[in-house]
Amino acid sequence: MTPPDAVILQFGTSRFLQAHVDLFAEEARAARQTVPPIVIVQTTRDPERAKRLVGFADPAGFPVILRGMKDGAPHERTVQVRSVSEGLSAASDWPRLLQLFERASHIVSNTGDSGYDIPEADRHAQATPTSFCAMLTALLHHRWSVGGAPVTMLPCELVARNGDTLRSRVTTLAADQGREDGFLHWLETACLWANTLVDRIVSEPLLPAGAVAEPYALWAIERQPRLALPFTHPDIVLTDDLDRYERLKLHILNLGHSWLAARWHDGGGTADQTVRAALADADTRAELERVMAEEVLPGFAAHGMADEARVYIATTLERFANPFLDHRLSDIFGGHAAKIDKRVGGFIRWVDGSGKTVTMPELRALAEK
Repeated sequence: MTPPDAVILQFGTSRFLQAHVDLFAEEARAARQTVPPIVIVQTTRDPERAKRLVGFADPAGFPVILRGMKDGAPHERTVQVRSVSEGLSAASDWPRLLQLFERASHIVSNTGDSGYDIPEADRHAQATPTSFCAMLTALLHHRWSVGGAPVTMLPCELVARNGDTLRSRVTTLAADQGREDGFLHWLETACLWANTLVDRIVSEPLLPAGAVAEPYALWAIERQPRLALPFTHPDIVLTDDLDRYERLKLHILNLGHSWLAARWHDGGGTADQTVRAALADADTRAELERVMAEEVLPGFAAHGMADEARVYIATTLERFANPFLDHRLSDIFGGHAAKIDKRVGGFIRWVDGSGKTVTMPELRALAEK
């Protein structure tokens, strides 16, 4: 049972989490569920992100605007999110964070592509760590040292098996820092580290807090013994096969985004061109549909996932054509080489590993650029 003074600690101020976990929590509250308040923690020293902390502390909450196509028709609604009670900076509010961590029921995070990196300075225990993994290690050690109960981690970073990865980073760091054997055992066996997958396009931040996002959302969480979620929601799925969800998102939606970004870059597109504008071009849409039908779908069929992939492709194309979201291809192109290796190269390696022959000439050429 969740204690009455429990909180959910969220590491990361991203617009994505505002329009996903924070919004889900607000909608669960509206459905009369008892949901602990969320405290958002800024893990970086970015002054622009620090401005969001003011919005998180506003009792009136912040708006999340959902705009897009739903069941073939335009859809728009605004939710005032009041599930967040305050925002903290790990750098300047560490004592307060230590106190709150003792009461946390769940830890949510989305710290970006490099969020699990650990700088050399954090390899040694210090008063105020600078990286998320070192912060989490120190906070968990504090909780353990005061006799706190185990806690559940719900990471939302786009890392394969993110819960397992985060646990490995934290336990390895704790061992390197010379932490107690009892603490290491507590981390490994008592705390829960859930593997999750998040899926929602959040195209625009609002100031000082809030976001514009599409109606579609998914939070798939791998089922494991003792796992209890802080709330339920229609877009939260507990599953025994998280890999299927990961493959669909990574190799259809993300692959499609990178295919469009590559086409935009090679064609010398304007800096403000959007996914929506790209899909409005008949030739671009036809070529993307061809790649999906002739290369992506057969790849999923090689793993017995043709029906699921066909439905997800149709949904993805509808999401890409969302008339309300300005999702810029220049933003998607950031870190392009690494994204291509993961989204396209990873798909090719997965399909080739099935033992079946799928040609995929355009995707293979894109992976080799």
